[in-house]
Amino acid sequence: MAELASSFEEYAAWRDALAGAIVRLREWLTLVELLDGDAGRRLDDALDRLAEDRLMVAFVAEFSRGKSELINAIFFSEYGRRVLPSSAGRTTMCPTELLYDETLPPCIRALPIETRGRAGSTTDFKRAAGEWQVFPLDTDSPEGMLRAFGLVAETTRVPADEAQAYGLYDPDDPEQPLLRDADGKVEISRWRHAVINFPHPLLKQGLVILDTPGLNAIGAEPELTLALVPKAHAVLFVLAADTGVTKSDLAVWRLVAGEGAAARHHIAVLNKIDGLWDPLKTERELEREIARQAHSVGETLGLASTRVFPVSAQKGLVGKVTGDRRLLARSRLPQLEGALVDLLVPAKHRIVRDRTLAAIERVALQVRHLLDGRDRHVEEQLLELRGLHGKNDDAVQRLATRAEVERRDFEQHVRRLVAARSVLDRLTEKALAPLRRDALRRHVVGARERMCASLGGLRFSAVVRDFFADADAGLVAANEALREIERMTLGVQRSFAEQLGCVLSPPMAFNLDTYRAELAQAEAAARSQLGPQAALLHNKWTLIERFFDSVVVRVRDIFESAERDAEAWSGSLLPPLEAQLREQRTQLKRRAAAADRIAVARDSLRERIGELEDALGETRGRRDVLESLLDRCRRLAGPEGRAQAHGEPPTVTAARAATA
Repeated sequence: MAELASSFEEYAAWRDALAGAIVRLREWLTLVELLDGDAGRRLDDALDRLAEDRLMVAFVAEFSRGKSELINAIFFSEYGRRVLPSSAGRTTMCPTELLYDETLPPCIRALPIETRGRAGSTTDFKRAAGEWQVFPLDTDSPEGMLRAFGLVAETTRVPADEAQAYGLYDPDDPEQPLLRDADGKVEISRWRHAVINFPHPLLKQGLVILDTPGLNAIGAEPELTLALVPKAHAVLFVLAADTGVTKSDLAVWRLVAGEGAAARHHIAVLNKIDGLWDPLKTERELEREIARQAHSVGETLGLASTRVFPVSAQKGLVGKVTGDRRLLARSRLPQLEGALVDLLVPAKHRIVRDRTLAAIERVALQVRHLLDGRDRHVEEQLLELRGLHGKNDDAVQRLATRAEVERRDFEQHVRRLVAARSVLDRLTEKALAPLRRDALRRHVVGARERMCASLGGLRFSAVVRDFFADADAGLVAANEALREIERMTLGVQRSFAEQLGCVLSPPMAFNLDTYRAELAQAEAAARSQLGPQAALLHNKWTLIERFFDSVVVRVRDIFESAERDAEAWSGSLLPPLEAQLREQRTQLKRRAAAADRIAVARDSLRERIGELEDALGETRGRRDVLESLLDRCRRLAGPEGRAQAHGEPPTVTAARAATA
């Protein structure tokens, strides 16, 4: 784990250093009164994203594939023993997130399975703290942690009709009635979801581990396939070398891991290769056997052989705990850890770097325009005042008259800006209307009516397809309205730039294509949840419940994010122009006051010229400071920035708090 830990530490140090540089930039802009509301929001958003930045690794497998043992081997070997329960049979009965939240003590929060009998997804219940049971976690006791972590394997026996109501039992499935005991009860997980808050060094640096249960629980909690697993930056699909890719493995892969472009962050782990170790075979023969198995797995799953990693998690854990380097090397665990480093950190670094730099450069552009405008006004005044030397009172009067004319022109500009704001508000409402909850509710109601009217679940595929088509049409309509807003903003900017003599940056490019891609991904997952195969296994009422608990919740989240981001983008369009007008108002006031003083006392002319020369020097000095602070941010964000970041004192949380 040394390479993985080092990579995470380097990434966390880089992220903290970048946040510290942004805080220093923000503080300076505030000090010199160059930070308007829009720029402040952009920098605050960048800091919030850095503070909340997470790297999620999802472990997906059928039961008894050694998934929990693999997590122990990669992340928890330094405890000298297993932390997650790992034994024959099912050891993870509910989806489990391992993370660290410094605002909470070490604990395990578990959502009772009974919540499946009520409306609402896991995401909905995460907002209701009172629904969760909290169990303390003694991190100083490995035995205590092992017992506490055993919580995720707890089961309970309930009547079959209750299990059916939770979506965990289907009497129409020919295999499931065999699970009932003599009393007609079925064994199910005690918990619907668990969140383990654990101060592990990697979790402190933003790693989140998602441990998923087997196919039955995955099928009952479709939110995994629609929301949690798609958010992961790496998906490790764990198989067993002694079984290869079984029918149930393939069902899990198709249901959760996905195919095509969605699988670009997926790795297949062929575990338990120690079962192939045969003392009667040569090392070369063993290598060929393992390579053959890996090639077969890659072909079956549609993955390149370079993304299939044969390992022995159990031998790797033993090798790490006992210090047996030879056994660790033979387990091949270090190769898998190296692949995780290559897959996780560089891609995440690029995403965070590009997004943060885009925000910083946009703010920098706005500030430069303000400084340029200030320079221009000061230079114009200097030119006028220097031309008054030795002139008569008529020249001074003309200066005062010009100041009054410019004041009236400015008021006209303000009225035009108010009118533009009114038009923008109307266009924004038009763009957001297809994204509002009411619009989505109409799509949901229509789909529900068609589902309820259908004779069975076999027609659900068409209903789901039409539902997503309607949702996508809403995003397309909103996209077109956003383009109209962009065209209007460009026209307003050109008009004002010509009349004010200023330079304005075109609006940032924005569209809803990302959300359309997320919607398409959700539709692909929904087809497996509500398609013909699901219709054969479940009655239509179970499918309708699944539609609301997973599909509708996921689409609602996509629409809410699209609406929020579109509204924020629209709100950022006019503030740069408003900042230019505020700057012009300030300069006009100063010019009018100077004209009044000069008219009263000609001796103040020299004094005013000196003030303007000082102001010009101050503005240019501030530009130098700005570029210096920006260069610091760019260096840290660039490829060499991670190497420079070590030793930076502030953490992301501390840096974010500094702006409060």
